[in-house]
Amino acid sequence: MRGRRSGSLAQDLEEQLSRWAERTGIVVEIWALPGGDAPPRVARAVLATLGEALANVERHSHANVVSIAVTLSDNGLRMTVSDDGVGFSGPATGRGVIAMQDHFADLRGTLTVNGVEGEGTTVTGAASRRGGRF
Repeated sequence: MRGRRSGSLAQDLEEQLSRWAERTGIVVEIWALPGGDAPPRVARAVLATLGEALANVERHSHANVVSIAVTLSDNGLRMTVSDDGVGFSGPATGRGVIAMQDHFADLRGTLTVNGVEGEGTTVTGAASRRGGRF
């Protein structure tokens, strides 16, 4: 994702989620979206991470519903993508997981992927602002 459209991060997320849900038939629940705009590098990291997470849901989870929460405050960024799919046991591996972790590492943040076999998977990313910046 080199460029960024002129919309807000929330608008960009809603558009990405709407297109994905329409294409896959998987229901998307939006629990929270950021109220303000984000710096371009933060927006790129969030949108790219969401794209990877949704690709994993589509390829591996057999989910019926995916729930999304993205919040941005003076303290930092939090992102959660949770599905009701097949889940997994053991550590999360693969190119998609590494890519998502790299996107959050670029923001000096962390990202974890946790699965519960038969219950689904949750991707959680967090990045704190330090000195007002990521």
